Amino acid sequence: MRDVYVIGAYTTAFKKHPGMSFGDLAREAYLGTLKDAGLKNGDDIEAGWLGNCGMGFWGQNSIRGQALFQPLVEEGLFPERVPMFNVENACATASTAFMGAWKDVLAGTHELSFCIGIEKLFSPDAPERTSNLFNQGYITSQHDRLVEEMNRVGKMVGSEFKPGDDRTIFMDTYAMQAKWHMWKYGTTQEQIAAGAAKNHNYGALNDKAQYRFQMTTQSVLEDRPVSYPLTRAMCAPIGDGAAAALLCSADYLEKMPADVKERALKIAGVGFAGGKYRALDEPGLTRAASDKAYKMAGLGPQDIDVAEVHDATSFCEIYQCEMLRFCPEGEGGRFVASGATGPDGKLPVNTSGGLVSKGHPVGATGLSMLAELAAQLRGEAGQRQVKGAEIALAENGGGVIGMEEAVASVVILKKE
Repeated sequence: MRDVYVIGAYTTAFKKHPGMSFGDLAREAYLGTLKDAGLKNGDDIEAGWLGNCGMGFWGQNSIRGQALFQPLVEEGLFPERVPMFNVENACATASTAFMGAWKDVLAGTHELSFCIGIEKLFSPDAPERTSNLFNQGYITSQHDRLVEEMNRVGKMVGSEFKPGDDRTIFMDTYAMQAKWHMWKYGTTQEQIAAGAAKNHNYGALNDKAQYRFQMTTQSVLEDRPVSYPLTRAMCAPIGDGAAAALLCSADYLEKMPADVKERALKIAGVGFAGGKYRALDEPGLTRAASDKAYKMAGLGPQDIDVAEVHDATSFCEIYQCEMLRFCPEGEGGRFVASGATGPDGKLPVNTSGGLVSKGHPVGATGLSMLAELAAQLRGEAGQRQVKGAEIALAENGGGVIGMEEAVASVVILKKE
């Protein structure tokens, strides 16, 4: 296979951006990525991949990427006649755009490919946009089946499945996953809170994070209840943002200046997997995706120096550490609460602040993870820096099918 490299990565600040349009966010992410790659312009870009879930609720569907980049084409900032591919895959949308750009270069059809994920969830004038977007993240024709599955698990653990109007249904499905884990393995609410506090403390050091304040385990527990065992501080907020990356071939990289070569990161492994209504004692789809990525990279979990995982709720970090083989199944709560995923821990996880602190604009999340890991591998993460980080992993999940996601992506980056 051809070697593929990330030469540029950028994320906007994740926050409520009422004064910024989708176009404004796309412009910042695109120009920021060019600058990070050391490129004066994007003339060499041969393809673009745009990931987004919600623009249709703002009035633009079908040709979302073309709508956002046509002004940049007219200004001479984005090359003419470059195809733009539009993808949507729930919370793994940006990772899916990344996969498209990666395959462009991997297949040899392009030498330089661009990918971007973008989302606006904050909609004060029409809040139904936000709820409508999230209501598309599961199989709507199987709503009753999802409820039946949650009720079945609820009977096992002694808890009723009761979605509320003040939250998305995903918070309740995550809560049920957490309750099953607590029932099966003895995981505690305090362990979930410890992971949340750790990520908020990382986020306080990240100027791109939506929430930038420190928390303790106790303050997380005392925050407003959302869906037991989850409190507000354990749940990703509503916000806007964009993130992007430039991927190139080894031949293209060889022609670049030395400083660009020094900051380039090799894509060592990529794995995607699809969800299903799985047996409760069966490993989740992230296990399948990560095993593919590890195999491609010729690496194992013991080789990872830093990771970003999809903590739409803080329970997810516990569970994904198990699925990624960072710790044995059932021991994720103890692993996270021990400090293993924190500063100076065995394997720092979510140094960006994770989704619960950095934020989770659905269509942008996966590429924001890669931007954080790029900073880590380049030694540019400031106070969040993991010493000596050379190999990084990003895990990004999207949607819900029963007790797991609908899609999972795992990407391994390597400093060379």
